[in-house]
Amino acid sequence: MECVVKWVDHMSFVAETGSGHMLTMDGAPEAGGRNLAARPMELVLAGTGGCTAFDVMLILKKGRHDVSGCEVTLRADRAEHDPKVFTRIGFHFRITGRNLKPEAVERAIHLSAEKYCSASIMLGKTATIEHTWEIAEA
Repeated sequence: MECVVKWVDHMSFVAETGSGHMLTMDGAPEAGGRNLAARPMELVLAGTGGCTAFDVMLILKKGRHDVSGCEVTLRADRAEHDPKVFTRIGFHFRITGRNLKPEAVERAIHLSAEKYCSASIMLGKTATIEHTWEIAEA
């Protein structure tokens, strides 16, 4: 896996991923940025949410559960001093579908958290990770 990050101007950067996709990052105004794009650490959090949501949906679909949606809300705290690593991350899953079994949803989230989601497992080295979930009938 690789990525090239290029400075644009002020504190804005463009990243091109190994798969050929591009994204923009910017810093906070107090750090010289212009607030034109997400902060790099916001993207770390978003990527972690995407990683675990991907796992949960894949596990539920492979299990032939009638799942129609997955939303993960992440709330994180960071250390006060550099390096300002994440110290706590709360994941709240809202899984939508028909006749979903709570034990299947809980199992999918557990498998992602403990075995498959590289991002959350990596962040768990510095942060306390908490998972909550709910099921919404479609």
